[in-house]
Amino acid sequence: MICLKICCDSKPEDLKPIAEAVHAVLGIPVTIRSKNFKGLRMERGVVVDDDYTGPVLEEVLQANKIIRKMPTEGVYKGKAVVVAPIRTSDGEVVGAIGVVDLVAALDILSVFREYPDIVDEVEESRKRLS
Repeated sequence: MICLKICCDSKPEDLKPIAEAVHAVLGIPVTIRSKNFKGLRMERGVVVDDDYTGPVLEEVLQANKIIRKMPTEGVYKGKAVVVAPIRTSDGEVVGAIGVVDLVAALDILSVFREYPDIVDEVEESRKRLS
């Protein structure tokens, strides 16, 4: 039986399956690292750096909380990112994972203007299929 485990000492190759899954689902850049070792950065379906850390990953490891911000340095300087801690069931931080924050880049007003039309379309499609 195959089992994935993450701990403070996970290395980039240990974290790669998680980064690949998140990247495949979201299709946006993903970064991940453990508490004691640098991790990796994925973009466009490939690992572009397997010795990676970034300022927001580091900040999350220290603060043990989700952080949304625009870094002032590093690869994602000036781009909104969101980074979350990876915790044990006891709440101890063992790593961090981050993505480019698409929500911060969305034009929220236009999304909400179109929302009623989208809901109506889905309802109509569902009725036709029933």
